Amino acid sequence: MKNKIFLGGTCSDTTWRKELLKVLAVASFNPLVENWTPACQEEERNQKNNLCNIHLYVITKEMQGVFSIAEAIDSTHKKGKRTIFHVIPEGFEKGPLKSLEAVCTMVNINGGTAYVDSDLTRTARVINSFF
Repeated sequence: MKNKIFLGGTCSDTTWRKELLKVLAVASFNPLVENWTPACQEEERNQKNNLCNIHLYVITKEMQGVFSIAEAIDSTHKKGKRTIFHVIPEGFEKGPLKSLEAVCTMVNINGGTAYVDSDLTRTARVINSFF
């Protein structure tokens, strides 16, 4: 399988995907669309399960739900998938940040790569190290 990154994580009004893609020269799938439909959901499932071997989940204070957390843990159990879980800590209160740090520990125990870091540069280095 050719390396391809699934860009999971916080959606909302974030710019992390654009910022990261500027420094990566690898194929990616961005699940963000203007109008989410069942066909979009099926395409996301196909990309994640069959076409993307690197699953990236960036979590920011704009997070509105917790599904990306479940997706990240699920990805760590998928054979042939590399999971990266990056929490950008700015804007999180102490309690939620402590919970996200615990998720990082779980991802790392499960064989993924997870950390809390304000800068996307680390994530770019981790991804680029796979090539």
